[in-house]
Amino acid sequence: MPKMTSTRTGRRSVARRLTGLLLVGAVLGTLLGSAAAPTSASDPLAAAIAKQKSLHAKIEAQKKQIAALRTQQAGLQSDIAETAKALDSVNADLAAAKKRVAKTTTLVNQARTRLNTLTAQVKEWDATVTSLEDDVAQQDRLLSIRKSLLATRLRAAYMTDRTSLLETVLSAQSFTDVISDVSSYMDFSAQDQALASQIERDRQTLEISRQMAEDARATTEELRVEAKTEKLAVVAQLADLKDARDKLRKLDAKVKAQLAVQQRNFSRVRQTASQLKTAMNREIAAENALKAKIRDLINAQQLGGNIPSAYNGTLMWPLGGVITQEYGCTGVAWEPPLGNCSHYHNGIDIAAPIGSPVRASGDGVVVFAGYNPYDPYPKAVIVIIAHSTALQTWYAHLEPGVAVHAGQRVSQGQVIGYVGMTGRTSGPHLHWMVDLNDIFSNPRLFL
Repeated sequence: MPKMTSTRTGRRSVARRLTGLLLVGAVLGTLLGSAAAPTSASDPLAAAIAKQKSLHAKIEAQKKQIAALRTQQAGLQSDIAETAKALDSVNADLAAAKKRVAKTTTLVNQARTRLNTLTAQVKEWDATVTSLEDDVAQQDRLLSIRKSLLATRLRAAYMTDRTSLLETVLSAQSFTDVISDVSSYMDFSAQDQALASQIERDRQTLEISRQMAEDARATTEELRVEAKTEKLAVVAQLADLKDARDKLRKLDAKVKAQLAVQQRNFSRVRQTASQLKTAMNREIAAENALKAKIRDLINAQQLGGNIPSAYNGTLMWPLGGVITQEYGCTGVAWEPPLGNCSHYHNGIDIAAPIGSPVRASGDGVVVFAGYNPYDPYPKAVIVIIAHSTALQTWYAHLEPGVAVHAGQRVSQGQVIGYVGMTGRTSGPHLHWMVDLNDIFSNPRLFL
């Protein structure tokens, strides 16, 4: 009877050893990636893979947003530079400057909104990183527990005696008993193999989670740097915008002051509506008569080859000062009507102190210099320069005794006269006009 017990124990030891050998092969195969359990909807590994895919899509979207922000920031910088240039330019266009400052204000406000969005996104990504790092810590703990459990089971599987397999088989009462014992331990090995397979999947899940945490952390840092850069840019842009607004207020004040002086001077005349209309009609007739005379003079000069058929180049400002009236429709009551405009200004008025030098806008030939013979009293002193047979510039309200004479060839920038108050004028200024093909056009288009 004791002999049978010893034999039975030997057979169980061999079964354990056989099972252990099979288990080692299974565990090694699993840990090397040769085994993988089927996935399911609740499988953590499948869920991690799906989460990683979603995170990568979110990161790509964030990168595109950052690229778009940089483009918008570059556009805003360019707009601010253009606004500053417009305000600092000679004879800044007040209406255009107001539009530019308004546009810049809108763009800077949009940049501030983008900055707030970036700041909020940094916080969101910080929370995402924290959550992912918590997942990594939890998965790392679970993996350690399962590894420890598997190690314990493996040690138990090899805690057997050294009875040989052949001795146990030969001494067994029946080979069926050995097979039965081995099968029993094979069931136990299958559980270990499942645990090893789960450990491998846990390891893969942990690797994915760690990679997601690293990717999210990198994106967060990039976004944090972008937010800092955007904040510095917005602070600088707010300062530039304040500077632009200050310049605009000063320019606006200068224009209003000049217009107020002109309005007071005009009011002293005390013309009735009908008298004003009559005066405007006379000025229009005088201007048209002088225009016809200039056309005849140019045709005569052209025959002698003194005036070119085309002008190559651009014009320059003849004078620096405060623009009190731009070209086009105006609210100034003493300007005549034209088309759909109740009051229309056919040039640009540049207010400046009496005696300020007026310069030729471009190379050309003086075709007229002196009082307009067609003007009613008081007559205006005008200089007209032909830059080509199609392009002429007019300089009105000059002081008597201009610096040039008819037929004289002049160069761009050459002094041709001085700011005065001749003709019907409400203050010292230059009325500058550009005639292209017998039509007065906006002088700014030729600068």
